[in-house]
Amino acid sequence: MKKNVLALALAVVLVLALAACGEKKSEKVTLKVAASATPHAEILAQVKDELAEQGIELVVTEYGDYVIPNTAVEDGDEDVNYFQHQPYLDQFNVENNTHLVSVAAIHYEPFGIYPGKTTNLADLPDGASVGVPNDATNEARALQLLEAQGLIKVKEGAGLNATPNDIVENPKNLKFVELEAAMLPNVTSEMDLAVINGNYALQAGFSSAKDALALEDASSEAAQTFANVIVVKEGNENSEAVKALVKALQSDEVKNYINETYEGNVLPIF
Repeated sequence: MKKNVLALALAVVLVLALAACGEKKSEKVTLKVAASATPHAEILAQVKDELAEQGIELVVTEYGDYVIPNTAVEDGDEDVNYFQHQPYLDQFNVENNTHLVSVAAIHYEPFGIYPGKTTNLADLPDGASVGVPNDATNEARALQLLEAQGLIKVKEGAGLNATPNDIVENPKNLKFVELEAAMLPNVTSEMDLAVINGNYALQAGFSSAKDALALEDASSEAAQTFANVIVVKEGNENSEAVKALVKALQSDEVKNYINETYEGNVLPIF
C-alpha cells in the first residue's frame, strides 16, 4: 500500500514538473523596437511572423525624431532601436553619456547624383552648378561620390571631413551650391546636378535605380561607415531575442524585399 502511494505521489510530481516545463517553453518573449517609419519599420515588419514562430513578439514603435529612440533604449523603455548609423550613435553616446552599442548593419541609403539641367555626366558643361548638402558629413559623402565619377579630386586624407576647400582638382570648374540636404530634391531644375541623400530621394519620389546618374557603391567608405545599424544597450548584445532579430533581418528574404521595394534608394549591406 505504502509503495503504491509513493509511486502515485512520484507520478504526480513528474506530471507537474513536465507541465511546468511545457509552460516555460511556451512563454513568449516581447522584443520592443524603436524605429523610423521608412524604411526601418517597414523592414522590421518583414520578420515579425518569423520571430513569432520562435516565440518572440516583435513590437515596433515608430518615432519621428532621432533622440527619443536612443534615450528609450538607454532607459529600458525599448529593447532595440533601428534608425541610425554608427557615427551618429558614437556622437550621441559622447554627448549624452549613454551606453549604446550596435550589433549589426542592415542597410544603407546611398547618395546619388541626380540630373537637373544636365541629364548626362558626359555632357556636363564647364562651370556647371552642382547642389550638395551643406552639413559637414553629408557634404563629404557628396564630394566622395563626385570624385568616384572622376569629376573632381579631393585632397588625400580628407575623407569624410572633406569640404569644397579640400578639392585639389576641378577640371570642369564646377560651382558648388551648398543647401540643406532636405531641400536638394526640390531644386534640381535650378542647377545642372544635385547630390542627394537616399532617404530624401525616396521621400521625393525619385528612384535611385532609374533616375540617378551615379550611386555610392556598397564597398565605398561612406556606405560602410553610414550603414544603418541595430542598436541595444551595452550588456544586451547577446540576448537570444536580439540575436534572433539580427539573424532574421540578415536573411535572403529581407535582402530581396529591400532590393525589390525601394528601387535602389535603400540597399542591403549584409
